[in-house]
Amino acid sequence: MNPEASAPQTRPPQGPRRGRWALWVAAAGALGGVFMLYAQPGFLVMLVDQLWSCF
Repeated sequence: MNPEASAPQTRPPQGPRRGRWALWVAAAGALGGVFMLYAQPGFLVMLVDQLWSCF
């Protein structure tokens, strides 16, 4: 008998796949946050005014 043939199949590590999934969730959250800020034009005008007052 071949001992390698009866060895159980192992799954690849899930670390890189979970990390990639976490990056996609973080990117989607960031894009959603930016969209929410653009939905409130008053906040955006205030933010730009504060930015330009630094110069």
